[in-house]
Amino acid sequence: MEVTNNIPFNKPYLTGKETHYIYQAVSSGKISGDGVFTKKCHQFFEEKYGFKKCLLTTSCTDALEMAAILLDIAPGDEVIIPSFTFVSTPNAFVLRGAKVVFVDSYANNPNIDASAIEALITTKTKAIVPVHYAGVSCDMDMIMAIAKKHNLFVVEDAAQAIDSYYKGRPLGSIGHMAAFSFHETKNIISGEGGMLVINDESFMKRAEIIREKGTNRSAFFRGEVDKYGWVDVGSSFLPSDIIAAFLYAQLENIETIQQRRKILWERYYNNLKPLQQKGTLAFPALPEYASNNAHIAYIVCNSLAERQQLIEELKKEGIMAVFHYLSLHKSPYYQQLHDGRVLPHSDHFSDCLLRLPLYYELTEQEVDKISAIIVRYYEN
Repeated sequence: MEVTNNIPFNKPYLTGKETHYIYQAVSSGKISGDGVFTKKCHQFFEEKYGFKKCLLTTSCTDALEMAAILLDIAPGDEVIIPSFTFVSTPNAFVLRGAKVVFVDSYANNPNIDASAIEALITTKTKAIVPVHYAGVSCDMDMIMAIAKKHNLFVVEDAAQAIDSYYKGRPLGSIGHMAAFSFHETKNIISGEGGMLVINDESFMKRAEIIREKGTNRSAFFRGEVDKYGWVDVGSSFLPSDIIAAFLYAQLENIETIQQRRKILWERYYNNLKPLQQKGTLAFPALPEYASNNAHIAYIVCNSLAERQQLIEELKKEGIMAVFHYLSLHKSPYYQQLHDGRVLPHSDHFSDCLLRLPLYYELTEQEVDKISAIIVRYYEN
């Protein structure tokens, strides 16, 4: 394969069946929510990963907002969330009036420091929302044990964690609920799109109602009620079956996509390992309990200035490398509401983490070229 002159950060991959399935969906005469392909996607996830109930949504943000409604989050409630995450994670709970209590990352891993959670629990705490950054699992045994001890709910933000595991258990199957993303930057995509996974049976019936604008329409179509009406709060969280048709083509190829991404991730790791061994840069620590789904290939520079220089060096060669989240406890919206605790590890990743291009059609030669530029930068 030839190396291109410009290497984007991300490039959506098409398996070849997407437009065929979209045509099938359109030809079926039903392209609104919960059509044939939506059901196929639900079945795929429930069978492959053992999720108890899956509901496709228009985004992971919507899935998180559904979770917040299902938990009856209300003003005065507190929700524990890592500071190093996307704004959708806290927003879902802030919209219901909750106070967000931010937690720092580990020193060697952007995930929530599970050992710091318990000290932050009060009588107002209602839920913990661990985020599996880069598809690498949080310490779920510790988090679930804390939740059980204090009678709290756990919502896994598994936006990046498709086909990733904790001690052999699929991420998204451990908490009371989980939210996934199929945004075009993810491993498996539908452009925009998400999914709510419900593992606690007590939430299943109500989840369908909330997803259908607060109506029992799903029960009506199954013949369980003779008419449907407004029975709860809710919104229109269903994606079109066209989106589900696109997604299903991707799911059919999940093994191939994952295998390719892992090969590229390993090549980055092997190319840059000598720099890590010298202490020149850091690679993410992969805990023994976690698998790697190759969602993000990233390095951690030593300073903000160093990262910026490296971004510029790569840009000169037509390579797009990008930083990631800014600590949310310091965000313009929430810094006045934060309790003032310093979260140094989250700030470190905000300043120093650099994501490298990683997508299905990236070539080994391109990975080598990117790696060589990074090696050259640090040698100079």
